[in-house]
Amino acid sequence: MHEFGQFTPFETVALWVTLGSAVVGIVYGLMLRKEILGKDPGTEKMQQVAAQIQEGAAAYLNRQFRTIVLLVIVLFVALTITGWMAGGEEMSGAALGLGRGIAFLLGCVASGLTGFIGMNLAVRGNVRCAAAARTSISEALAIAFRSGAVAGMFTVAMGLVGATIIFMVYKEFATEVLLGFGFGGSLLALFMRVGGGIFTKAADVGADLVGKIEAGIPEDDPRNAAVIADNVGDNVGDCAGMAADIFESYEVTLVASMILALAHAQTDPTLARVWIIFPLLVRAIGVITSIIGTGLVKMRSEEEHPMAPITRGFVWSAIMSAVGFLFVALYYAHDLKLFWATFAGLVLAVGIYKLTEYYTSSQYEPVQEIAEASQTGAATNLLAGFGVGLEGTVWALLMICGCLFFSILVFGSEGPIGILYGVSLVGLGMLTTTGVVISMDTYGPVADNAQGICEMADVPEAMPVVEQLDAVGNTTKAATKGLAIASAVIAAIALFGSYLSKVAAAKAGTAAGEAVSAQALSQYSIPLDNPMVFIGLLIGGAMPFLFSSMTIRAVGRAAFFIINEVRRQFREIPGLMEGEAMPESAKVVDICTASALKELVAPGLLAVLTPIIVGAWFGWLGLGGFLAGIIITGQLMAVMLCDSGGAWDNAKKVIEDGAYGGKGSDAHAAAVTGDTVGDPFKDTAGPALNPLIKVMNLVGLLVVPVIVKFEGTPGLWITGILLTAVIAIAMMVSKRKGEAQVEVQERVGGEAA
Repeated sequence: MHEFGQFTPFETVALWVTLGSAVVGIVYGLMLRKEILGKDPGTEKMQQVAAQIQEGAAAYLNRQFRTIVLLVIVLFVALTITGWMAGGEEMSGAALGLGRGIAFLLGCVASGLTGFIGMNLAVRGNVRCAAAARTSISEALAIAFRSGAVAGMFTVAMGLVGATIIFMVYKEFATEVLLGFGFGGSLLALFMRVGGGIFTKAADVGADLVGKIEAGIPEDDPRNAAVIADNVGDNVGDCAGMAADIFESYEVTLVASMILALAHAQTDPTLARVWIIFPLLVRAIGVITSIIGTGLVKMRSEEEHPMAPITRGFVWSAIMSAVGFLFVALYYAHDLKLFWATFAGLVLAVGIYKLTEYYTSSQYEPVQEIAEASQTGAATNLLAGFGVGLEGTVWALLMICGCLFFSILVFGSEGPIGILYGVSLVGLGMLTTTGVVISMDTYGPVADNAQGICEMADVPEAMPVVEQLDAVGNTTKAATKGLAIASAVIAAIALFGSYLSKVAAAKAGTAAGEAVSAQALSQYSIPLDNPMVFIGLLIGGAMPFLFSSMTIRAVGRAAFFIINEVRRQFREIPGLMEGEAMPESAKVVDICTASALKELVAPGLLAVLTPIIVGAWFGWLGLGGFLAGIIITGQLMAVMLCDSGGAWDNAKKVIEDGAYGGKGSDAHAAAVTGDTVGDPFKDTAGPALNPLIKVMNLVGLLVVPVIVKFEGTPGLWITGILLTAVIAIAMMVSKRKGEAQVEVQERVGGEAA
């Protein structure tokens, strides 16, 4: 067993300062929360509409957490057992296993709580944003953005608190425990992304197709029974889902960097310690610069475009972070390589942000091209949007490749593990501005809800302001989804490097906390000419397609019942179309909730169990190929879905602003169809691929020691068969109809008869 070494006085202080910065982030978030809740909540009618949204969002998340609790308990036991198997002489397996299991629960709680806190304030900030929009666009922007900043602060702070405490307690064993923490965050993010995405887009599709196209009424007309569910969905999908998604990326990159740093411990324990503490200091810098960045988001005048201050806060946060990285790299690590890698991550973040903005903003040619194509019908609109998504995917991939190549140039002398450590630093640098990124994302649904509240509560004087803020929100949501995808890929590549380290350790019988020699690491690689690797690569490459199929079809199934329910209400409720009666919005919320919760189980089991099945049947080589395949096609698929969906959405808004005949024209009907197709692309299937990539890679890391130990035994083969059966049964059950859906289908069938 190597000696990890004692912390220097500076390192001890630095760790406590890092922990302190996280506490500062939480305090700042609470201060923002108090400030937002102190703002004017608007008229009584506005508050009534907002209360319906709040009630629906809270009820959905509470039911979602209850739905997945059994799976969390099962995985807690499994992780405790795998941790127990990793124990060594200096730390018993029982202590390590319990630590990993508890860390997994804490990761679940932290990820879920981050999402819940962000959503909880977003559904209160929306009505205050709407109220402020009656008199000031700058005040409305500040409220919407700062509502999102609360989620951003809790995302960075809670992740940093967990990682720092685990490292201070477990030291060289921290990577084993942090695997549990990261997996907990990833699992909850997956469920919140999938469930929230199905909920929001099923409601959105139903509201648009029946309201806009069939009934010819505005987007958020209070007569439409699906409008409340649509606004609820914006919060459970974008607010809660994105916060949990970024939280787990935030943790996974940190876990990967620590595992890779520990690989150097045998030859240079001091270097390993520096390489582990440096990422924690980078995270601490990010908390402070995110606080400053969110504070800079203020309009200089009522005439300034709302996108300008948001971009200003993001860019200045990145610049200040770069200065902090340089200082730590020079005066603590004494190694500029660490600065250049994290700086490359900041450059990648800005580059992906601007690239996604180009392909999804109404100010640029791609979206304008889609709007123009809408003049000749839905088919040409769909073709143009799909083409935009495909093209954007390539440039995003090349940007990521450029940063990876830069890491090779900078860390080439450190060998393969050093290069992959550099890749993890790129991910750390990219996510440094997480506080601002989450603020930008949550701002979108807050502004969207504000528009809905103004429409439903009949506040015409605020409509021009909230419509402009909502259009900007579409762009910020699309841009942050691009950042989330890129961060997921970087994190997964770093984890992939950690995978080989785990294989080498398992082959050598190395216990947790013990470094693997460079010679041992060099013996293991994943050659593409090996049939097992190629089989794994093909299966892994297919996973994003199967997963996307499951989530998109889930939206379609739920939307079918919602559309028929909304049609029924228009037909059967006397005076509804005349505005003399209110719709039964709660029934649509129930259908969305039942559908989303039923549909999220099968994708979750697919994500957790498939890596185990591949490893059981095709060994660690096949599993390695599988993980590589999921990274490659996952990135391509996610960017294509998000870019095309965002572009279709804003093309519709270009026409609604008066282009090509405006609202009610044939071009508008075509654009609404494109937006309806794009909704599950950009808000369900695309974003859900981010946690899928990371969950599968983390599961691979956790199970590979067992795979190596028992490879080729009948027990593993039987396990693979049983787990395959579990996934098959779950997929069949997911297609059964829930009670609310059966009620709608029976009613529709009876009317048809």
